[in-house]
This record gives sequence, structure tokens and C-alpha cells, in this order.
Amino acid sequence: MAVIVPELSVTDWRASRAFYTGLLGFSVLYERPEEGFCYLGREGAELMLDQIGLGRDFDPGLGEAPRPLGRGVNLQVEVSAIAPLLHALAGAGHPLILPPEDRWYRRDDEELGNRQFVVADPDGYLLRFHEDLGVRKRC
Repeated sequence: MAVIVPELSVTDWRASRAFYTGLLGFSVLYERPEEGFCYLGREGAELMLDQIGLGRDFDPGLGEAPRPLGRGVNLQVEVSAIAPLLHALAGAGHPLILPPEDRWYRRDDEELGNRQFVVADPDGYLLRFHEDLGVRKRC
């Protein structure tokens, strides 16, 4: 089990579950439909979806919160390859927030490479999928 697992409050857990499983390749590890809840996983990444107003709400005012939800947060998810995800999203006509790019991030005297893109889920949560490009010495 992962050390930290985000739980996303969603407006329609079935629609969100379909997005995550149908387009993004997550699997349902378990769910409680009567609570509008499911626990998902993909290549070691885990997250929970919980419908606002069903089951237990940790933030009771979230139902009236302005959309999109999750402002200021993007969840980075490492995958073995981003191409299949891009293909599935394009096939569904789902827009990207950030098109694919290769990006290098400084860490001390080296750089870590990501091939990445950003997509928003049905409630506006930002997901940054990336594949590892390796490490290089900083120029």
C-alpha cells in the first residue's frame, strides 16, 4: 500500500471512475457504491474517489464550492509510457491542459527528465502523467 493516497471529492463518482478506468487505465481495487466511493490503482499509483454528499464528507461545504475542484494542486503520476494515455484521451476527444513535453528538472548537480502532459478530470483535478527520461549531468 502507498504511503500517501489522495482522496478526491467528486460530484459524480461513477463518471469519475469511468474516466479514470476507461481512459487513464486505472483499475478498481475496491469500491463501496452505496457511499459513492472507489479505490483505484495503476502501476503503483493509488487514489480514492469519493462522491460529495454520499457517505462521509470531510469538508461539508465542498458541495457549494466553486468549480473546478482541487485548484492549485496537480497530481503527478509516473507511468511506463504516456503514448497510450494520449491516444485514449484523443480518441475520446478529451482536451489536454498541457500538451506533451520533455522537461528536465534540476536536482543538485543533475537533471531529472520527464516526458509529461497534464489533463483535467471531470471535476477539474489536474493530473500530470509522466514517463521517466532518466538523469543527466547539469550543463
